[in-house]
Amino acid sequence: MRVNTALIKTIQFSLHLITLIWLTWVFYAGFTAQLPGDPVQYLLDFTGIGALNLLVASLVVSLVAQHLKFAQVMVFRRPLGVYSAVYVLAHFIVFIAFELQFEFRLIAAEIIERPYITVGFTGFIILSSLALTSFPYIKRKMGKSWQKLHNLTYLAVILGCIHYLWLVKSSWIEPAIYIAIVLSLIIMKRKKIKNIFN
Repeated sequence: MRVNTALIKTIQFSLHLITLIWLTWVFYAGFTAQLPGDPVQYLLDFTGIGALNLLVASLVVSLVAQHLKFAQVMVFRRPLGVYSAVYVLAHFIVFIAFELQFEFRLIAAEIIERPYITVGFTGFIILSSLALTSFPYIKRKMGKSWQKLHNLTYLAVILGCIHYLWLVKSSWIEPAIYIAIVLSLIIMKRKKIKNIFN
């Protein structure tokens, strides 16, 4: 399958534009008291769900490229993954800034003592590592180890789903949907995922 290159570039540009503008606008709305309800909770929800959506979308892109022989869409995978890391970073900053008031002892205690935060923080570390090593120069330098590291994307998305499920507690339907989607993606990519442990 192949489409016009100009269309791919237009979609790619739109992806950058929408993802960044949307994030910027939501934070602007938060700081100018334009968000409904609890603005901190709104920011936490927006950045957390946004990160998970972008990460799942990056995995879907890989499957589309593989099963539909549509290699052109692979240009979307890197920005989706990087923006997922950006949203996770924003999520973490909102949490430590507004929930914990930059109390670093409290931050460490929360990460260690609360399992859902431990899981979320582990996913944050993984995504940050993937984003920092996503540049072509670093990819060439890392060689075969780059692919093994980036296979951890699947672990990160599982941790994201668990974090979401433990966080919402009683309202489990939405996280269950994410878990079902992610498990389906993992089953379809199970051979590749084995490389994580090889």
